[in-house]
Amino acid sequence: MSAASTARRIAATALAAGALVSVAALPASAHDGDHHRTSRVEISRVQADSPGHDNRSNRSLNNEWIEITNATRHSVNLDGWTLKSEDGHRYRFNHVRLDGRATIRIHTGEGRDTRTDLFQDRRDYVWDNHSDTATLRDDRGRVVDTESWGGRHHHHHNHR
Repeated sequence: MSAASTARRIAATALAAGALVSVAALPASAHDGDHHRTSRVEISRVQADSPGHDNRSNRSLNNEWIEITNATRHSVNLDGWTLKSEDGHRYRFNHVRLDGRATIRIHTGEGRDTRTDLFQDRRDYVWDNHSDTATLRDDRGRVVDTESWGGRHHHHHNHR
């Protein structure tokens, strides 16, 4: 058998294996696309530093907020979703439905939850004025969106 035909056979085998790999990868990437289409829920605005003095009054606490927007036309059930700060403060959504194209504002302080405003009922600030990262996760614990501000040094988390 000539060296050329051996090389050809190896190439053909590699080709078949390559084709197999791309076929296997297809459903995963198609699924990713679906996932992003279905849950385009994002952290749209953050006011981490409430105006005026940080005197821990309820008014001041409620002027610290994060807005979450549903960019799709369909309502999304946020039940069991969580919003977490870098140092581990976690807010859990309870029986919250976010209509299509709607925005909801999550305040730090105490108040009565409505369709447009939710309250964490805390007596202290959650979000660092200078630098922090808010992470929104769905009820399966998958990261839906993150928003970082401030401190240039810890924007890039090196995954090794």
